[in-house]
Amino acid sequence: MANFNFDNLYLVNPCELNDECYSRAMHAYNIIDDSKIFNSFKESVENLDYLIATSSIDSKSDKKHLRNPILLENLSKKIYEIDGKVGLIFGREDYGLFNEEIASCDIMLKIPTSEKYPSMNLSHSVAVVLYTLYISKKKQSMTKRTIGKIEKEKLFTFFSDLLDQINYPEHKKENTKIMFKRIMGRAMPSKWEYHTLMGVLSGSLDKIKGKNIN
Repeated sequence: MANFNFDNLYLVNPCELNDECYSRAMHAYNIIDDSKIFNSFKESVENLDYLIATSSIDSKSDKKHLRNPILLENLSKKIYEIDGKVGLIFGREDYGLFNEEIASCDIMLKIPTSEKYPSMNLSHSVAVVLYTLYISKKKQSMTKRTIGKIEKEKLFTFFSDLLDQINYPEHKKENTKIMFKRIMGRAMPSKWEYHTLMGVLSGSLDKIKGKNIN
């Protein structure tokens, strides 16, 4: 983290941060001292606006959206357009992230690796991701400002309401909501794009609700 100018470390139920931990940190012990410790994943992401899950296990079908990833190279070109606090979520060394943790994130990130041996160890994964983002920051300036948590929640609520109004099949709803979240996560819409999309959704809902009343 110190090598690539990242300094906000959040830990969920970590092991003891003992002398060995500090010795391995070398001159970056201040990151450990300033780290924030949480009891649950949900608690740790409450003040973050955009969540990026990481996993080596991806979906083999475009119809399964939970683990439909964006590649690191593509993410690094867009991440600095995001307006707000971004959380890079790395899972457990032995198991990674649970499905429900990935589902709560805006996007899932995958580092391209060999199919023969796709999993990287945790420290290597972190180093590759942070290095790639660090280099990308040097190559681009932040111009576009994307929507934050409040706008995203409104957008997802409108989309959910739209599914209800058109009597979308109940057994398909959850997967379709995740699909929409993934689409928006990859698109990283600007404030202008958000207001345009919300205008379309709002108008559509009003018209559908009017017909249902009549």
